[in-house]
Amino acid sequence: MRPKERRRMKNNPHKSIIIWLLTGCFLIYLMVVIGGITRLTHSGLSMVEWNPILGSLPPMSDADWKMPFEKYQQSPEYQIINNQFSLEEFKSIYWWEYIHRFLGRSIGVVFLIPFFYFLFKKRFDKPLLRKMGVLLALGAFQGVLGWYMVYSGLQKEPHVSHYRLAAHLISAFTVFGFTFWYALDLLYPKPVQTNEITKKVKRMTITMFTLIVIQIIYGAFVAGLKAGLFYNTFPKMGTKFIPETVTSFDPFYKNLLENPAGVQFIHRTLAYFVVIVVLFVWETARKINMTALQRRASNFMLAVVCAQFLLGVITILYAVPVTMGVLHQTGAFFLFASSLFFMHSLRKTV
Repeated sequence: MRPKERRRMKNNPHKSIIIWLLTGCFLIYLMVVIGGITRLTHSGLSMVEWNPILGSLPPMSDADWKMPFEKYQQSPEYQIINNQFSLEEFKSIYWWEYIHRFLGRSIGVVFLIPFFYFLFKKRFDKPLLRKMGVLLALGAFQGVLGWYMVYSGLQKEPHVSHYRLAAHLISAFTVFGFTFWYALDLLYPKPVQTNEITKKVKRMTITMFTLIVIQIIYGAFVAGLKAGLFYNTFPKMGTKFIPETVTSFDPFYKNLLENPAGVQFIHRTLAYFVVIVVLFVWETARKINMTALQRRASNFMLAVVCAQFLLGVITILYAVPVTMGVLHQTGAFFLFASSLFFMHSLRKTV
């Protein structure tokens, strides 16, 4: 943090609330990363029950491990895919899902306890209290949606719908987005001066942000359909830019939503558009009399989108190894956050 930002934070009457919200943002980021590891290691269906209270403690002894393993053995995933699993192999996938759920519970505690403390101390005015209510509602919805997603894979088929996976991911990004935006509102409360060029850039950033969100959704579709395991070449898909398999589903709209080749093609194509639009926004923003904060925000956003594009290429070339898959998802998170930060800097500043 630069000296000017440190001074602003030190003198801010909402300093403790800002730190609380930014801590929540960091924990949500960790949640997304661990969620990516859980998905890539095929660990998400290892815990077949949802016990918000009792499930907070992990198995500690051999006897403790026996019960969740026996329950897992009754699940479709074990019976159809992992029926050769030993207890030790089960532990390797169980721990990732346990950490994912434990972190989710921790986020709930981190949000709730300070919330009631600040409420008791009357630190919220009415507008801020309404915003905190929105965060609590979004967080609760995210937890329920996560279980709904896992539950779908515990029925007849050991497979989680890519629609539900995308909904769960976007829900996490939404919770982060609102939390981050509210923290920025408290950190940078003063509105920026507006002119016609600034208004134009604001409109462009909305288009850019929408495109980024759509791209993140298609990234979740690629993950859910395991579409990254096909056509591990670049820039062509195999020997062609548009292979026949991209449009092989009938009716046609399924190629846009359910065909792995079609979904991968859209995700690839959108990546070019995202880079171009971010570059265009960055170049247009240079024409306004930007503040130092806006300049740093736009430069960081451009750097992130270029790095994310490169990560995407490497990830597809190596058929989505766990490390690259997690880094690519992390890149999406930072692109989302940096675009939000830039959008906010066009509205409020020092």
